[in-house]
Amino acid sequence: MSGQSFLSTSGTEIAFVLVGIVALGAALLTVTTRQLVHAALWLVVALGALAVEYLLLTAEFVAWVQVLIYVGAVVVLLLFGLMLTRAPIGPSPDADSRHRPLAAAVAVAAAALLVTVVADAFRTTWITLRPGAGSAEANGIGLFRAWVLPFEALSVLLLAALVGAIVLSRRRAARPGVHEEADD
Repeated sequence: MSGQSFLSTSGTEIAFVLVGIVALGAALLTVTTRQLVHAALWLVVALGALAVEYLLLTAEFVAWVQVLIYVGAVVVLLLFGLMLTRAPIGPSPDADSRHRPLAAAVAVAAAALLVTVVADAFRTTWITLRPGAGSAEANGIGLFRAWVLPFEALSVLLLAALVGAIVLSRRRAARPGVHEEADD
């Protein structure tokens, strides 16, 4: 352990905690809102806050990948799927169930377990990053050597979700005898 005290804080650590609170708040709003489009927009805020967290951890490449892939591609794909399936724009009664207390209890239990495991694992450890640990070269080597198959599987999964949304929207519109009401 170096000469730094565990309880001394810097501006970066304070910013890290504040951005983490923003990410947590946006994530909670993502899963509690009853409007699907608002949930997608709160997801953008949560994922953007995570990208800022990566920047504060000096992992610039991971931060930009977060912005490009998750904020740029996944959320756009989600919004595109919502538009193609003609999901309701306003409050949706289908977006809510009667299992909120059970879901909240499971979420709190999972969060408590995660915090306990992480706190126990790193209780006495001071983490120092190697020079270049968050660099594009180090991440590229890790991604294209060990993680290339899961990366490609995810891209195929996202493509399948987009094709599925298109097929579902076309099938509903092409059914004979089904007439959609025109908006005046």
